[in-house]
Amino acid sequence: MIAIENLSKRFAQQVLFEKISFKVNPGERVGIVGKNGHGKSTLFRLIVGLEQPDEGRVIIPKNYRLGYLEQEPDFKSSTVLEEASRGLHNPEKDQLWRVEKVLLGLGFTFEDFDKRPGELSGGYQVRLSLARLLIGDYDMLLLDEPNNYLDITSIRWLEKFLLGWRGELMIITHDRRFMDRVATHILGLHRQKVRKIEGNTEKYYNQIALEEEVYEKTRLNDERKRKEMEIFINRFRAKARLAGLVQSRLKYLEKMEKREKLEKIKNMEFSFQEKPFHHKYALSLDGVSFAYTAEKPLIKNFSLHIGARDRVMVIGPNGRGKTTLLKLMSGVLQPQSGEVSRPKSVAIGYYEQSYAEEMNNENNVLEELAAANPQLEPARIRQIAGALMFEGDEALKPVKILSGGEKS
Repeated sequence: MIAIENLSKRFAQQVLFEKISFKVNPGERVGIVGKNGHGKSTLFRLIVGLEQPDEGRVIIPKNYRLGYLEQEPDFKSSTVLEEASRGLHNPEKDQLWRVEKVLLGLGFTFEDFDKRPGELSGGYQVRLSLARLLIGDYDMLLLDEPNNYLDITSIRWLEKFLLGWRGELMIITHDRRFMDRVATHILGLHRQKVRKIEGNTEKYYNQIALEEEVYEKTRLNDERKRKEMEIFINRFRAKARLAGLVQSRLKYLEKMEKREKLEKIKNMEFSFQEKPFHHKYALSLDGVSFAYTAEKPLIKNFSLHIGARDRVMVIGPNGRGKTTLLKLMSGVLQPQSGEVSRPKSVAIGYYEQSYAEEMNNENNVLEELAAANPQLEPARIRQIAGALMFEGDEALKPVKILSGGEKS
């Protein structure tokens, strides 16, 4: 188990959490929830020692091993299989089948085993780091968005693996279904404090909502009592026969706790602006083929017509061309045969999975938004930043210190 005692962490004027304390007990699998930028990933980095707290301490038992999933892997081996095998505590005694089982479960093929880790896509590099971690001999796993780059099959495999994990687990994920199935406890970062409960995310959020509703009713009731007492005191202060009552109310007011009104926690609010559209089809693909290498066609003679107001979900195992298909549709890639067509009035907005990697880390939020569309007026950029929960000085934060969720 580990213990957190009176931990505080701030970045400039932003307080992430203040004097928080909790324990992770033997066998617990703890899901971490909280708004983007509220310190979930920072908490992990504090626990493993990659960052230092402003106050408080992290207590880890002697010889207790922490396994942490890093989003920027550092590979030291020449093949995927060798790199995953680095997770083995004692390679001479452990069998290779265990490494292969985890790699296959996370979506690798036998052909991938001899590839160099550097040849893999960013998503598969994260998978390789996850595989090495799951193979390792750790007492606690700290997994930050482990299912970000996994397909449905791999997510189900990981879920089954974690349910059978005998050590402790702390996990951050925006997939509430996945978290509810895996976690035994929920720990929430909320209003610079933490709350840990046994149960799922629904129970946690319901409990927080109920407590804040009770708090607000109590605050309003206290304010009403306070005003009534102040009126009584001001009215009868000069009357000698009521001096005792006045004094008792003054003393009561002095002892009465002042409850501050809870600050409203903002949610992201924005909508996509639609251009007028008067065509039957928005996009058509006719006999489209594409391959990155001639020996292995990825998309072959594919046709699709997307009608007005259609909403299309693209699903399939990783490496089968889902992202490539979107790039062909958006014009980022051109087909090697066939045709992608759309009416001239159709404008396509394309959001890439790796967009955060292309940001200028030296820009602040406003500068990065302005770079995306130099035609926008500063006031409009401020408005967009506010809708994305970057208000006031928050919009001046450098991109390099944003959390993964804030960058997205």
